[in-house]
Amino acid sequence: MKEISLLSHFREGVLEAGCDEAGRGPLAGPVYAAAVILPADFHHPLLNDSKQMSARHRDELREVIEKEAVSWAVEEVSAEEIDRINILNASIAGMQRAVLRLNPRPDFLLIDGNRFRPFADYGSGDYMTVVKGDATYASIAAASVLAKTWRDEKMRALAREFPQYGWERNMGYPTPEHIDAIRCYGYTSWHRKSFHVKELEPTLF
Repeated sequence: MKEISLLSHFREGVLEAGCDEAGRGPLAGPVYAAAVILPADFHHPLLNDSKQMSARHRDELREVIEKEAVSWAVEEVSAEEIDRINILNASIAGMQRAVLRLNPRPDFLLIDGNRFRPFADYGSGDYMTVVKGDATYASIAAASVLAKTWRDEKMRALAREFPQYGWERNMGYPTPEHIDAIRCYGYTSWHRKSFHVKELEPTLF
């Protein structure tokens, strides 16, 4: 497998945290956000955007990151809060909460994507958004691994409680299997009621 070359930092000599989320698109389940400060010399040949990694490699990297990171935090934002403030705001709020749990507090944030906002209680509030940042910076990639593995673990646990939706396979995404299950069994308290699926809309015919 070709090794991915990720950047270790944006600013030399500055304590940086990478931030990412997992689960913006599903119809069910929380969105998870993570923030990670990696050691300056951190390197792992498997580290990449979590979506490009196998589940086995993500689980392997999760153990390494949680053991070797200077600091890390993962936050869960519920479906109810997603419905109340929308998925973009929920994703940003999750990353902000994760950052506030880091110790030591970072001086600079690298945010995956193109949307973020300053927030109270975070020092200088200095940050940079990076489109495809999880395939660019190691700290963002590490955050993507934690967010993805924590969320997948949650969805597998929920699947044991609600086996008819196949969440251990679709992770709450709008697959044909999941949509058919909603037609048959309806919504659960873990579904995002503000998310509308065209296939579930009533028709005149």
